[in-house]
Amino acid sequence: MGKFIGRRLWYGFWVLLGVVSLVFFLFTILPGDPARMMLGQRADLASVDAIREELGLDRPTGVQFVNYLNDLSPLSVHHRTDSSSLFFLDRDTYSAWALLTLGRHSLVLKKPYLRRSYQSNRPVTEVLAQALPNTLLLASTSILFAMIAGVALGVLVAFRNSRLLARTTLVFSVFGMALPSFFAAIIIAWFFAFVLGDWTGLNMTGSLHEVDDFGRGEFFAWKNLLLPALTLGIRPLAVVTELTRSSLQQVLGMDYIRTAHAKGLSRMRVVTRHALKNALNPVVTAVSGWFASLLAGAVFVEFVFDWKGLGVVIVQALEHYDFPVLMGAVLLISVMLVVLNILVDLIYGLLDPRVRLQ
Repeated sequence: MGKFIGRRLWYGFWVLLGVVSLVFFLFTILPGDPARMMLGQRADLASVDAIREELGLDRPTGVQFVNYLNDLSPLSVHHRTDSSSLFFLDRDTYSAWALLTLGRHSLVLKKPYLRRSYQSNRPVTEVLAQALPNTLLLASTSILFAMIAGVALGVLVAFRNSRLLARTTLVFSVFGMALPSFFAAIIIAWFFAFVLGDWTGLNMTGSLHEVDDFGRGEFFAWKNLLLPALTLGIRPLAVVTELTRSSLQQVLGMDYIRTAHAKGLSRMRVVTRHALKNALNPVVTAVSGWFASLLAGAVFVEFVFDWKGLGVVIVQALEHYDFPVLMGAVLLISVMLVVLNILVDLIYGLLDPRVRLQ
């Protein structure tokens, strides 16, 4: 089991390194200058050069990449200040534990450092910590809606054993999988918040936290969660429905199900007490993968509905060429994806020892 966990962690490390490398070098070849965007298009050349030097943008691309990896790594080399516990990292000093000191440089153990935003000068960890809860809430609500509604629809189709209902469900599943998130977001926002807005009372845009117009302070606007969650949950809903239907129909044809019927149990009791438990294995697999995908797919949905999560943060970072925030957000989503996949592999390894040999 130890080797199995070690292999998964090793693969996860290389995935994260590949993501960081790809995004870093893609960002460096894109047109645009963060220093000029920070100062404005009318900034003089001397000011732009000063900002570029401060941010380290005047150095070769390879040096910038190595410095960024050095800041990310928990075990890294940094220049020591006069205080034995403070080290120079980017534009800040950082508290770390020195393991080995050679002159003014030390090998230190520290938390990964994501630097500061070019636009707001706030720590990237602070920007992401403010946006992450909203994205996790949106993704969790969407996947919960997809699981409950998808399993219920799949059981209904399998229980009724209607060819027309099965074909209708299949068409819905294909349509749900093929529908782009940004297009679905626009249609759903227009229909439920504009056309039917007088009956639904929903807003086309809005986040979880809103400020009352009458000066009563900030409050939770839970209704703003409904349309983004519905939009983001359409695709996993289609997958869960079709997987539940097909898997349940296969299980219903097994010998132990026939035995249960022979004992006089009703069809509903056989489905809910015996068949459904075994039929949900592929559904759990799909849900675990879709949850991580929803974190990435939420970018378009959050932007359309102005839901203040990681999606809005990523779009704003792209608009303002805010490299540290963009890299931090992409890295955070990648870490959650890798961790979730490792946890799923570990669960499979515990349930099925054959998986550990792969």
